[in-house]
Amino acid sequence: MSIAYDASLPGVPDWLNKGDNGWQLTAATLVGLQSMPGLVILYASIVKKKWAVNSAFMALYAFAAVLLCWVLLCYKMAFGDQLLPFWGKGGPAFDQGYLKSRAKIPESIMWYGNGTLKRAAVEPLFPMATLVYFQFTFAAITTILVAGSVLGRMNIKAWMAFVPLWLIFSYTVGAYSIWGGGFLYHWGVIDYSGGYVIHLSSGVAGFVAAYWVGPRPQADRERFPPNNVLLMLAGAGLLWMGWSGFNGGAPYAANLTSSIAVLNTNLSAATSLLVWTTLDVIFFGKPSVIGAIQGMVTGLAGVTPGAGLIQTWAAIIIGIFSGSIPWASMMILHKKSALLQKVDDTLAVFYTHAVAGLLGGIMTGLFAHPDLCALALLPTNGAFYGGKGGKQLLKQLVGAAFIAVWNLVSTTLILLAIKVFIPLRMAEEELGIGDDAAHGEEAYALWGDGEKFDATRHVEQFERDQEAAHPSYVHGARGVTIVL
Repeated sequence: MSIAYDASLPGVPDWLNKGDNGWQLTAATLVGLQSMPGLVILYASIVKKKWAVNSAFMALYAFAAVLLCWVLLCYKMAFGDQLLPFWGKGGPAFDQGYLKSRAKIPESIMWYGNGTLKRAAVEPLFPMATLVYFQFTFAAITTILVAGSVLGRMNIKAWMAFVPLWLIFSYTVGAYSIWGGGFLYHWGVIDYSGGYVIHLSSGVAGFVAAYWVGPRPQADRERFPPNNVLLMLAGAGLLWMGWSGFNGGAPYAANLTSSIAVLNTNLSAATSLLVWTTLDVIFFGKPSVIGAIQGMVTGLAGVTPGAGLIQTWAAIIIGIFSGSIPWASMMILHKKSALLQKVDDTLAVFYTHAVAGLLGGIMTGLFAHPDLCALALLPTNGAFYGGKGGKQLLKQLVGAAFIAVWNLVSTTLILLAIKVFIPLRMAEEELGIGDDAAHGEEAYALWGDGEKFDATRHVEQFERDQEAAHPSYVHGARGVTIVL
């Protein structure tokens, strides 16, 4: 044995696998980068200029608030001992003894009806501190995704109250039920890395939040151009590349499943992006960067429920459907539904995450390969391979229904409770101003978007001083001085 693994070394217990621990910390960092700065940049650049600061701040605040709540209470609510079949017992996760111990999800142990062991509890070969941080990054990005539905009008104080409440009463329930040893976990619902827990959850919660917060002003709904397309691509790039940690870290080990998941993830994203772009060209005559990013996101969300459990050809099929069905729901179904048009989902989170996540969960129930499931210690397979596949597909549908209904009810109750104390929507005069009203800050030191430039107030004295000192200065457009 290499001396590096000698159990007598400080901080190297005999159960620690340094390769797994190193990969898991890397994967956690990649997922963290998806949010901070990935979604912070994407949100800041994809919205109208007057909402850049507010949109970025909503993501930044959520990332910080979720981490504190996670270690104080929520990690154990999602991955600790059972309180209810769908909820764990909350408690702090910052004791050094606890964090140094071997990672374990206690309620993941399975028993046969006669009391004999069916499957041991999940115990990765790295410390609890690694697992706590890895799962935090998932909780953070889920909450930030919800913000995408209410950008451009939600009261920032209401959002600050919403984040911890939604984390406690919504996210932890889904995470415990499917991942932490809850009733859906033991029943056999497959959610490899968050198609339901993250994407379906955030999409439904975002749609519900958009309904209760209300729409943006009509002028913003009709014209809401991104303020920086190139920076938007930078944020989207961080989101895409970070997904290798998202799905590659789900097995809690640097193993075969992790490698397959990373390849499938990127292939589905690329396929979906190309399909979405092709549909844009066919129906609208030209491709768009926003459309390509939406196609990328739907491909990533669609493959997530089964990324390490499907063959690579199935990842291409999922990419094709992820790039077409959410496109059709957004471009066709949305325009024909009065309810969908009434709800102002700013970044179309319902279509890009809820629809794609549900689609991926169903297709996992079709294409989960028995050998790949066996690698992940899942005694099942998709309907395409016969056997238990039909029952697995039914489980996928029931699991999706539970997550959707829980998020609909919990998000509604949380927002109605907040509304009693804090208005959910900004005042009309604040909506007309944007960042300056909400934060006293603006993203760019530029004039535009219809603001009035008072030349006499801002540059009259400057021009007099410059003309006196430099006769070569002349008046330029909009009060700017230009040297000939």
